[in-house]
Amino acid sequence: MAKRSETPGKSPVPSPESYAAWMGQALELAAAAAGSQDVPVGALVVDRAGEVVGRGRNVREELGDPTGHAEVVALREAARSVDAWRLDGCTLVVTLEPCVMCAGAAMAARVDRVVFAAWDPKAGACGSVWDLTRDPLATHLVDVVGGVRAEESAALLVDFFEGRRLG
Repeated sequence: MAKRSETPGKSPVPSPESYAAWMGQALELAAAAAGSQDVPVGALVVDRAGEVVGRGRNVREELGDPTGHAEVVALREAARSVDAWRLDGCTLVVTLEPCVMCAGAAMAARVDRVVFAAWDPKAGACGSVWDLTRDPLATHLVDVVGGVRAEESAALLVDFFEGRRLG
């Protein structure tokens, strides 16, 4: 079940079907990350019109980059695509609840909302461990929808980590 939080004044709220379809694309990116030995996390940035303007997957291991999280990669591509750092009206779709760095990057990019699949009880910053995106002291609040296709994302993560423990 998706957990929702919406702030007045944000872009129109997409349908749950849109969230599920976008998450399917993010799950494909997550699977690609696992194929390159990175934690299987994938992300998209979708503009106000519902068009994908940024895609990313974890590339920390592949590039040796500590900031190579799927969300950061997708936000960077989206900014290049729209030729602006401000991503007003955009939605960040990601297969795992963003960490503090990624939640902060979404806030800095001024996305309207974050939609994610699996909750991260160890490092999640959109409601699990922290709730950075909706901190009343923040200069930009982000709507959050969690739990979209969570079981599929969780299965990718469990398979990845079980394979590493056994291998």
